[in-house]
Amino acid sequence: MNNAASILFIDDEPGSREGLTLLLEREGYQVEAVAAGEEALSLLSIKSYDVIITDLFLPGVSGIDILKHVKEHSLPCNVILITGNASAETAVKAMKEGAFDYITKPVNFDKLKVLIAKAIEKSRLVAENLYLRQQLRGKYKFDNIIGNSPAIQPVFARMEKILVTDSTVLILGESGTGKELVARAIHYNGLRKEKPFIAINCGAIPAELLESELFGHMRGSFTGAVADKPGKFELANKGTIFLDEIGTMPLQLQMKLLRVLQEQEVERVGSTRRTKLDVRVISATHANLEEMVHSDNFREDLYYRLNVIPIQLPPLRERREDIPLLTRHFLRKICTDMRRPMMEITPEAVRALETYKWPGNVREMENVIERTIALTDNDIIDIQDLPSQIGGISQEGGLLPTLQIPEEGLDLAEAIAHIEQALIKQAMDKSSNIKARAASLLKINRTTLVEKIKRYDM
Repeated sequence: MNNAASILFIDDEPGSREGLTLLLEREGYQVEAVAAGEEALSLLSIKSYDVIITDLFLPGVSGIDILKHVKEHSLPCNVILITGNASAETAVKAMKEGAFDYITKPVNFDKLKVLIAKAIEKSRLVAENLYLRQQLRGKYKFDNIIGNSPAIQPVFARMEKILVTDSTVLILGESGTGKELVARAIHYNGLRKEKPFIAINCGAIPAELLESELFGHMRGSFTGAVADKPGKFELANKGTIFLDEIGTMPLQLQMKLLRVLQEQEVERVGSTRRTKLDVRVISATHANLEEMVHSDNFREDLYYRLNVIPIQLPPLRERREDIPLLTRHFLRKICTDMRRPMMEITPEAVRALETYKWPGNVREMENVIERTIALTDNDIIDIQDLPSQIGGISQEGGLLPTLQIPEEGLDLAEAIAHIEQALIKQAMDKSSNIKARAASLLKINRTTLVEKIKRYDM
């Protein structure tokens, strides 16, 4: 029990009010007892309580009136009603109005203590969930998507227009441009912000398991299905599902997804029962779905179903004006997360960031800033503190190192290894961590890539 828990107790019978108040205070609760409903409403306008215990039948403002006031004003507390009428009709009415529970007279104090403990736990959980939702809305506000450049402004304009709709959205852009951040911003600022946001990366799950992850399965429907399991669509009901890297979805599964979107119902693997859904779908991909449609690698009907409202995110190299803003944003965020004083960055280092091509886009930039902050002992970040692929590679000359050898010299093998790690990192980011694709980008075998990742402990 939390001894700091506060209770508002309303009872017009002096003996009952004083007796229960004394017993509750002996249990360690902070109790404020009043005789009338009007007095209780006055207190509720200026104070908050963990639990309200009220007699149902009061002169003037009744216990039901107090309960309605709590619900109408969304007060973060639960209401327990005390009644001398043990009829089922009274209980049903109280529960329909939103009472946590009720107890009949004469009050069984042991039972009341159990109800109070449960009501307090529920109130605390509700308050915690509300706080977390507020934190999420703050985290995914539009102003947390950083940028003033002409390339990013159409994105903001399109997002603003679709907040009051439930239309299906397709977010397009290279890996690392912030597609999931945009999807979350649309959800947490839209009509479904109080409901679940469920994200799934279709490219990160083996094809044979993706159907179960999306639509759920029944016990025994395949080897390893030891219990019934709801899919992501069911978990997202009333809210939003975000299908990242939708272009990687196998064709046979695309057909099932299309049916779910058309009929707004889902059927678990191994079941014949269909469940109705109310889900907003936001999908994203770095692939060119139109080309995939033309090459018969993506269903045309599904493409049009997903592409109701497209949002094209520009790569970072097309919005270089935003790099100084992003740099300051990540410096503040990461220094705060690492609990270290705010660091400065030299103009030369900022220019190096502005001229780098950023193949991994904003995600790569955040990772670079974080790594630089972690490895820099000084309070000022200079160009030599940046990774070699930024401070030591010419943009015009592709991957040729510039002549910036320090006076004390350098370890050539170590420098080459550093560049190799950076290129592997970029390839993995660009391929959404799919090793076969990354190896193809680097023109090496997948086994060679895996060996290098293990050697560098990446």
